[in-house]
Amino acid sequence: MASAYPTANRIHGKTARRLLLMVTFLLGTSMGCGSSNSPATQEKLQFVVDANWIAYKEQYSIPSGGLAVYFETPSGAYFASSGMPPGVDQNTHFRVASNTKTFTAAAIMLLYEQGKLQLDDTIVSNIPGTTTPYVPDTTAYNIPYKNSITIRQLLGHLAGVFDVTNNPIPDTCAVPYAGKLYLNYVRYELGDDNHQFTFDELVGVVANCQLSHYPPGGNYKYSNTGYSLLGKIIERVSGLSYDQFIIQNLIVPNSLSATSVPVLGTDTSIPSPYVDGYSFDQVTLTNWTIDNMSGNNAEGNIISTQADLALWVKRLLTGNAGISPVGVNMMKTLSAASGYTCGLGITYEKGLGYGKDGAHNGFLSLMLYDPDDDVTMVIYFNILDYNITAQAALMTKVAREAKHTLGY
Repeated sequence: MASAYPTANRIHGKTARRLLLMVTFLLGTSMGCGSSNSPATQEKLQFVVDANWIAYKEQYSIPSGGLAVYFETPSGAYFASSGMPPGVDQNTHFRVASNTKTFTAAAIMLLYEQGKLQLDDTIVSNIPGTTTPYVPDTTAYNIPYKNSITIRQLLGHLAGVFDVTNNPIPDTCAVPYAGKLYLNYVRYELGDDNHQFTFDELVGVVANCQLSHYPPGGNYKYSNTGYSLLGKIIERVSGLSYDQFIIQNLIVPNSLSATSVPVLGTDTSIPSPYVDGYSFDQVTLTNWTIDNMSGNNAEGNIISTQADLALWVKRLLTGNAGISPVGVNMMKTLSAASGYTCGLGITYEKGLGYGKDGAHNGFLSLMLYDPDDDVTMVIYFNILDYNITAQAALMTKVAREAKHTLGY
């Protein structure tokens, strides 16, 4: 396992924009073993992982990084990796990126089942039993269509909320960061790399420029900033900070001892044991192991391991993580607008199951649980390639081939 890393290089200007814009969607040479698994099957799994990664690395001239796969099946647990440092296994920490959204969605569903919020309330409605609205009645939250946006729409990416983290601010907005990614502008142009981003600040950018992808309700548009709004709602409804609520109500009760929720701009490291994470833009390899994740709170900031994520996604989708089976079925209901691939905080991949994917500078990951055969998988790369389409295709290909190799 990696125990130290070089000082993180930073990418500026167009390169940084390209790397951050590609955030959307996953999969060393060590072998692990679980209970009652077959050495022959393990060897076949290793072959699948090696063959796919080596071919991809050669085709796209990837200078570093690798992939790791972890499966829990009725016949045993299996781990394989290719290109990873020695010692990496299912207990190695990495940044799980948008897999964080499953925790945020579960938190919202938990509050819903406790009667503390209603999914079809608008974000300006009062919290049940109070005269306090879900979001503050301030200029920072005066976003377009706020009177029509519901909590359910935010969960399913159907609210049309402009995504500050993945989209440059339009040139038509009279602000210093027009035409730029807001997080890049603050961290690199202003030189405030450890800036403490807040929900108020990120949503305030949307309000200040009156940005929207479209009116809520009709179309699907992935929005990290929509989940920033959900993070704020969790705090106002529960009276706890986002990280406190997630830790107390989801992480501790589900025994996710290797999972953490960094929220501070200065909390930039990854707990040991960890693996370094890189990004590659076809020219420059950049180490992003050290990173300020405060701009991604509630939508991409959590750190975990394959073992913890496998435990989490299976417990969540089997109704054992604190959300009732009825609530889980609500989360699993897929929207036509998303092409029947996205529910409330979770996604669906035919033949592989329900779960989520995630991408952030340095890491791409996927966690899925298939209720049809009781198979859980967690796959990740410790490199984010600029050719995200090809890397995402490799992720799905490895997932399917590995599952088939294991007999499912």
